[in-house]
Amino acid sequence: MKRVKVLTMAVVLMFSMLTTGFLTMGVAEAKPNFLLPFACNEKWVVKSWSGHNPYYAVDMNKYGTSGNGDYGENVVASAPGTVKSVVNLGDRSYGLYIIIDHGGGWETLYAHLSSANVSQGQSVQAGDGIGKVGNSGTTYAHLHYEQRYQGDDRPVTLQGYTFSYPSDSRTMTSQNCGGSNEITGTVHTDNGLPVNVRSGPGTSYSIVGKKYDGDVVTIECQIRGETVTGKYGTSDLWDRIGPGQYISDTYVYTGSDGQVAPTCPSP
Repeated sequence: MKRVKVLTMAVVLMFSMLTTGFLTMGVAEAKPNFLLPFACNEKWVVKSWSGHNPYYAVDMNKYGTSGNGDYGENVVASAPGTVKSVVNLGDRSYGLYIIIDHGGGWETLYAHLSSANVSQGQSVQAGDGIGKVGNSGTTYAHLHYEQRYQGDDRPVTLQGYTFSYPSDSRTMTSQNCGGSNEITGTVHTDNGLPVNVRSGPGTSYSIVGKKYDGDVVTIECQIRGETVTGKYGTSDLWDRIGPGQYISDTYVYTGSDGQVAPTCPSP
């Protein structure tokens, strides 16, 4: 009788271990609340498509753009985390891409960037700028985006919506309204001489200040004005760095030759 009880207990224990193991194997850590990786209230078209590699990925283009129309648009973190890697494969595969570790086994990947402004080990919050849309490793500008769990791609969920595969398309308005989305640049001048800050986008406007080589400026918005030749070539793009303060973009390093900030109203 005693032997029967021992055998029964052993069977129960074994069954318990097996069922517990099976339950544990299939359960992923809670998925973070991933938001659209673009600035608050921006509208983007997000697509999954047949033949995409990897299967569980999406591509994103700014609403109303085509070709390289969204090249240089700011990309922000989908959720809080730590930058795991910043890798540049040049003109192949993902091109320039960033992976962010969100904890609990979850990661996001942002690929085909034109520039990255974060580094490995850096902490980010949802909405913090991490880079700019580009066409590295591909033909036309877009953001290739993935969500991974323990290294494996999972169906993308953004703002509560889970995309269907192999084909789905949805126009989404970003709810990613936290973090710091300010756009900065670094002034580089000719021979170390200061650059004049003007009251408007041209050299005919009055001088209201100066910026020196190495100064970091916050770019509120950008506007087309007088064509100027400077440190980074010739351009008619001007950066507003404060109320009534404009500097030619040809003296500001932003990681892009194009517009990187919203368009300013006329001064």
